[in-house]
Amino acid sequence: MRVTGVIPARLESSRLPGKMLLCETGKSLIQHTWESASGAKILQDSESGEPRLLIATDSLKIAANAATFGGRIAMTGEHSCGSDRIAEIVRRGDLNADIIVNIQGDEPDIDPAAIDRVASLLIDNPAVGMATLCTPITDLETLNDPGNVKAVCGSNGQALYFSRSPVPFCRDGKIDELLAGESPFKLHLGIYAYRRQFLLEMTSRPPSPLENLEKLEQLRALEMGATILIAEVAHRSVGIDTPADYARFVASRRAA
Repeated sequence: MRVTGVIPARLESSRLPGKMLLCETGKSLIQHTWESASGAKILQDSESGEPRLLIATDSLKIAANAATFGGRIAMTGEHSCGSDRIAEIVRRGDLNADIIVNIQGDEPDIDPAAIDRVASLLIDNPAVGMATLCTPITDLETLNDPGNVKAVCGSNGQALYFSRSPVPFCRDGKIDELLAGESPFKLHLGIYAYRRQFLLEMTSRPPSPLENLEKLEQLRALEMGATILIAEVAHRSVGIDTPADYARFVASRRAA
């Protein structure tokens, strides 16, 4: 089973312009993500010893930066989401893989074990086309922040819904008690694994009504009637979305 990782990367960002190329640590943000993702065991090629990993981008600046650290690039057109960007390179034959892992370019501290875990969900469940990860929410700020996507999961490991709203709704109002215990609230982590054919099928369809409302591409798969398996992991990798996020990342690297 051949597993390949793809990091979709675009230069423009409304909250943090040019974030992929910010380099106050001495390395660009995309380089940090590449190096972290390269540690995933499931991506290692047994013959070359190199990770099966690509950066998919429409930016010549990102491509030029990747060349400085040995990152492999696949150029694409403009796309509104990472899944559509990856599907372009699959359709034109630039990516030979049975399972593709979509790795967020703005998560420089991505845990390589998370990449292994999400891919293993599909390896172990051959009838399923898509998988992702979540982690418990233990504080009210994270739960209420629409920038943090919440996942609702079934007992069989199947994703039931994703939302920017704090779901499931707690009618009895005992949210603090729930957060302090075995929290029923799950934070969705923006990493996906797809089977090749499922990715092509999903991206051949237009954005779905719920996807357009929530601006969450995974809802397209649910509205198709597809199964998304979701596994819980202990820790999240933090995305860099704002200047404050990046400042904290830089401070943590300088302190290390």
